[in-house]
Formats: sequence, C-alpha cells, structure tokens
Amino acid sequence: MELDIKLLCCEYVFVRTTLDLPDDLFRQAKIRAALEGATLKEMLTRYIESGLREPIRPPGEPNRRSALPVLRKRGSEVIPDLTPELQARLEEEEDLAKHHRSTGR
Repeated sequence: MELDIKLLCCEYVFVRTTLDLPDDLFRQAKIRAALEGATLKEMLTRYIESGLREPIRPPGEPNRRSALPVLRKRGSEVIPDLTPELQARLEEEEDLAKHHRSTGR
C-alpha cells in the first residue's frame, strides 16, 4: 500500500530543467509568450506538448502539406515574380486608375 501512495504523489511532480537557447530565439519566445498573454513556461509547455503529439516521420519523409488553400493559376499567362519594383509600378498604376476614376478623366 505504501508503494501506491508514493506513485500517486509522484504523478503531479514537475521537473525543472535548463534550456540553453540562442539569445535571439529566447527573445522571440519571450515576445511570443507576452503577445499570447502567457508566461514563457506556459507557452513552451504548450509548444512541446503540441510537437510531441505529432506523429514521428521517418528521416527524409517530406513535410505534410499545409492546410492553407492552394491558389491555382488561371489561363496560360505566366505569373511574374513580384519584385519590389514591380509591386511599386503596379501600385502606382492602380493609384493613377483610381485618381482618373475619381476625377472623371
């Protein structure tokens, strides 16, 4: 009977450990925890539990596909890479078109 009591007592024992994290990663984790309104301990516990629930994949197996929607290309037109220059040009063209519509030109 004494053994059973010791097992029940040990069920809720927490283990204290030390993690050696790079400074940048530690700062990012602290910021994320603050944004979530949680302590660093609470957030890391959730993240570790979530990761441990994931099935173990054999090495070299590709990641699962994202649950994000896939946007398919329409037609045969090639979709260009969106460079900062192209984005600026497209925004300028859009602004000019809005301006012409608002002034009636």
